[in-house]
This record gives sequence, C-alpha cells and structure tokens, in this order.
Amino acid sequence: MRRLSIGRISVLGVVVVLAVGGGAAAWLATSGWPGLKPARAAVAQPAAPAAAAPAAGGAAAAARNTAASLAGQGQAAAPSASLAAPVGAVMPAKAAQSVQGTTPIFVLNSLDASISVIDPVGWKELSRIPTGKEPHHLYLTPDEKSLVVANALGDSLTLVDPRTGAVQRVIRDIVDPYHLRFSPDMKWFITAANRLNHIDFYRWDAATQTPQLVKRVSTGKTPSHLFIDADSKTVYSTMQDSDALVAIDIATQTIKARVPTGPMPADVYGSPDGRKLFVGLTGGDGVEVFDITGPEPRSLGQIKTAAGAHAFRAAGDNRHLYVSNRVANTISKIDMVTDQVVASYPAPGGPDCMDVSADGRYLLVSSRWARKLSVIDTVEKKVVQQVSVGKSPHGVWTLAHAAR
Repeated sequence: MRRLSIGRISVLGVVVVLAVGGGAAAWLATSGWPGLKPARAAVAQPAAPAAAAPAAGGAAAAARNTAASLAGQGQAAAPSASLAAPVGAVMPAKAAQSVQGTTPIFVLNSLDASISVIDPVGWKELSRIPTGKEPHHLYLTPDEKSLVVANALGDSLTLVDPRTGAVQRVIRDIVDPYHLRFSPDMKWFITAANRLNHIDFYRWDAATQTPQLVKRVSTGKTPSHLFIDADSKTVYSTMQDSDALVAIDIATQTIKARVPTGPMPADVYGSPDGRKLFVGLTGGDGVEVFDITGPEPRSLGQIKTAAGAHAFRAAGDNRHLYVSNRVANTISKIDMVTDQVVASYPAPGGPDCMDVSADGRYLLVSSRWARKLSVIDTVEKKVVQQVSVGKSPHGVWTLAHAAR
C-alpha cells in the first residue's frame, strides 16, 4: 500500500490528518447545559463561508463583545455585528433561555491560527481571536486566571481570559510549544517540541506569569503528548514517530526510561490511583496500558477500541476515561479499573480533543476533518449539536467542565 504523508504524520493507505489532543487543569464549575434537547439530533445544513479572523487590533473589541453577550443572556445570545461573522451552525437544538454563570467554549483552529469563542446557549460562534501559527493545545495557569494557548509554529503562547475570551498577553520566544503541562505542584511548565524533537522545562514565575527556561532535553523523534504524575516527579511523553514512551525525571531533567509502544502513540493519561498509564495508539486500533509502579513503565497489553485511538479526557467520575478514535469516527469509554470498553458513541468528522460538561453528560469534541465543534449526549449516544468553526479544529476547552 502506498504511504501517504499529510501534515505531521503519515499513515499507510488511509488519507487522514492525524494530530494530537490536549488537556486543561481541573475545574468543577457550573453544571452542564440543561437547555440541550437530546431528542432532536442535529441535521446537517450547508455551512456558511468561514469568517475571517479579526485583525490583531480588533481582538480586544471582539472579546469585549463576547463577554457582554455571555453576561447578558436573558435569551439565547446572538453575535454582535461588530464581531467577526459567526460561521453557520448545524441546526442546533434549542438551548435554555437563561443559564447561570455561563462561560464560553474555546476551540483552537490549527490551520487558521485562531480561537473560536462559542456561546453554549445560542450555540453560535461569537468571535474568532487571532493567535500565532498552529495553535494546538491549551492549559489553565496555576492561578486559574489565564488559559494558555500553545502556538507551535508561532513559537509563542497566547494567554486568554477563560471567562470572557479577552486576550491578556502574548509570550514570545517559546520554541515550538506543541503540547504543554503544568506540574501538579505548580512549579514547572513543560512543553513538547513536536517538530524539533525536544522537551523544554521552564520555571513558572507566578508574579510575572512568565516561563523561564531551565533545560532543553533531546528526546528522539517527535515528542507528542505529556502527562505528569501526581507527585510532580516524572513527566511521561509519547514519541509519535518512533513508537516509544519516555519517562523523564523532573528534578534532574534527565531521561530515566524509554520503552517501546504500539504504532504511533499520541495522547497519554495516568489512572487516578497512580498505578497505570494509558497511551492512545493512533496508528492502531486501541489503547496500550502500562504499569508505572516499577523502575520503568511495563506494558500490560492493549484495550481494543477502534481505528485511530488518539486523545483522552477523563469522564469526571474518577474511574472512566474517554478516547477519541479518529479514523473510526467514534469515542470509546474505558473503565480504568477493569481496562474494558464499557460504551461507544458516534463522533463524526475525525474526532480529536474533547471536554466534558460539568454534569458529565455531554462531550464537546473537535471534529477535525469537518471543521465543527460537535456535542455528544452520552445518555442518548448521539450528536445533538454542531457548530462550524475554523480549519482543522484541535484543542477544545471550557471552564464549566467535569473534574479530572
């Protein structure tokens, strides 16, 4: 079979755009979206032309209008004329007429260098904020006041207010920040340079909200996703194009273990008890499980999910884990105690990153190939909302998410 290369990754015989999914700090905020009416599934309609990203000078105004719209929702919000024109939604079910404490949903448009700010009541794109090139993942700062967007090809970080969407500042000269994590002890900010084959360790200055580079660690080909243990002692990184998992000692910033994995490892997630690590095998059809109680990770085998197992998101119940299967267009729910798939959901358009509503019922999914944000009702097991966003949507996040 002919080998086809698209973007960062190549796949045998399947034309797909494979990318990695990301995460954010835990926050249990408002409940889910009670206005969703799951009995009415979304029906596809022709999408309107994509809105142009606002000029840098207009980003602050767009964010102010977004905040005003979200704050004043006596009815489902409509975008202000001063905002970038919203992309046409796909027949969303009617939302609640009022939602207390509503916060926006953020979707990173990797190939548009922008963030779509979405109203979770009217299910419309309120504004589109420009970023650096190729924003892929995002994470909440330790003080919970800023959402950090990592612009991989822009060599920068964009800090956004997670409640209003206002751009707070841009931090430059951060080399190829593809994936990012803060350590649980809040002392370290760590980034994976996916195209440059290294992981950077920064001290995060709480006073200035600025990272200070401590050490750059060469890792091997294509470090992808990061996970840090609860004790802030070890960071684990998948090696996307060398089929390996690397463990790095945080105190010394040195590699202490490298073990083989299944094909094309992407996202990585640790079980709540700290004993196991789950690795999505995007080049395969499942999730590999590792025992991390010993001196180095030891493979326990694979959980078969579906083709293109890719990104994770905890369900919020301290036991279950969702994985997006990008090639199969499904999402699997894994029991992290029994290592079994307990449910499956349709997820069209190449599902990638996910977030979970605070009540645990709804999945927010970036449909990478379809340029949509999809909302999946896990009770009805179907898509109940879709909103058109920018090109190659990747990271997705909202402050009103389930605990993780």
